[in-house]
Amino acid sequence: MNMKKSLLLFLATLFVAGLFAANPDPAKKIEVYYFHFTRRCMTCNNVEKVSKNSVETLFPEKVKSGQITFQSINLDEKTGEAIGAKYKIEGQTLIVISGEKRVDLTEKGFLYANDSPDKLKAEIKKAVESLSK
Repeated sequence: MNMKKSLLLFLATLFVAGLFAANPDPAKKIEVYYFHFTRRCMTCNNVEKVSKNSVETLFPEKVKSGQITFQSINLDEKTGEAIGAKYKIEGQTLIVISGEKRVDLTEKGFLYANDSPDKLKAEIKKAVESLSK
């Protein structure tokens, strides 16, 4: 009888551990947002393009699992306006968020997107990694 109880306890432990492995802690989820308006210049488009590509190429497994997301949010649309209000965003913004922590990369995004996309990619990597700890 003790053998059956031990086996059941072991299996239950594996099951619970599997649930936690399959569903990462939501506080550890990292969201990369690029907020913009409908009318955009070349630099605005490049900030989105470089940021999205950087997230997808730097963290493919975490993107696939949903642990890291990239979203482009149009502040001129109702849903975008609501998300912007939630994060107190009023204009074009590139931001990395995890729980209550946030890293604002807007200035670097607009500085590097056109002429130094690798620098922007490095800044995104640094921000995501700092929030992963």
